[in-house]
Amino acid sequence: MYAIIVDGGRQYKVEEGQELAIDYRGLSTGETLQFERVIDCGGDSGLKLGQPTLPGASVSAGVIGTTQGTKLAIQKFRRRKNSRRRTGHRQLYTKVLIGKINVE
Repeated sequence: MYAIIVDGGRQYKVEEGQELAIDYRGLSTGETLQFERVIDCGGDSGLKLGQPTLPGASVSAGVIGTTQGTKLAIQKFRRRKNSRRRTGHRQLYTKVLIGKINVE
């Protein structure tokens, strides 16, 4: 069984037991998280589509920890002026383990 959820303006296709990196939240390891915006759900019983979301459907997840993404290099260069700046950025993510998909 899978579900498509919306979190932080993005849509994720999730299944039970899957690890997922979502936008950073200040949650500690072991806390639970509920995703209430479920767009659709599919499995052996068929496909259920929401308009725009499924009423009464939710996905529960447990927080594994906080991770960082890959490093993005930002380089500014102005020609003929001997001006160069190089910085970097690493985005923080919260890693969650998808638990139960509830569809009513």
